[in-house]
Amino acid sequence: MKLELLPYRSYRGVKHDDPLRFYFVPVIGTLYRQRVELCLAECKGGARVLEVGFGSGVTFLNLNNMYKEIHGLDLDASIADVHQVFRAKGIETSLLNGSVTDMPYPDNYFDTILLISILEHLKPNELNQAFSEIHRVLKPGGQAVYGVPIERKFMVFMFYLLGFNIRQHHFSSEIDVLDAANRFLKKVKVFQMRGLLPIFPKIYEIGHFLKSDK
Repeated sequence: MKLELLPYRSYRGVKHDDPLRFYFVPVIGTLYRQRVELCLAECKGGARVLEVGFGSGVTFLNLNNMYKEIHGLDLDASIADVHQVFRAKGIETSLLNGSVTDMPYPDNYFDTILLISILEHLKPNELNQAFSEIHRVLKPGGQAVYGVPIERKFMVFMFYLLGFNIRQHHFSSEIDVLDAANRFLKKVKVFQMRGLLPIFPKIYEIGHFLKSDK
């Protein structure tokens, strides 16, 4: 699945630390887009999708082709700006500010919850609460799809070149996230993405889990 993006300057409400700019630069942009594409390819479509940490809305063009309703939850995204950008494109969104550890949605509500590069920002002791909430708001048989970086020296170095110290922002490893997901949901598959060349290490992990339909 190819990630559909608006022109860079079409996005609004972009925060200083928003990674949006990375999607449009050589080499790094390919990796940024690929990780999102791998997550989107796991989404099965349906009535309602929730993206936690939607940022500037880089997934919304794709999600609009797969779901009837797009919902978004983000700690500090500019709700009005992002909503306006996509409404002008004929895409309605329902966006809120809030945390994955305390989500303002009813039980059994979403077909899919998508979390791309979000869960690593939680501390390990917060992951259980996050996945408890994900389990609660998913419909029976609903899916959670997440992507998290596999922190290696190579990745830390690449982010350093971009002026971004991930040690100050990433608190949980891919192992921590997987352990928490397994406590609350049923694993469909977990797989890794490599760098641009086969000799590069694995740099990103994608998890696909289901809520039991019983």
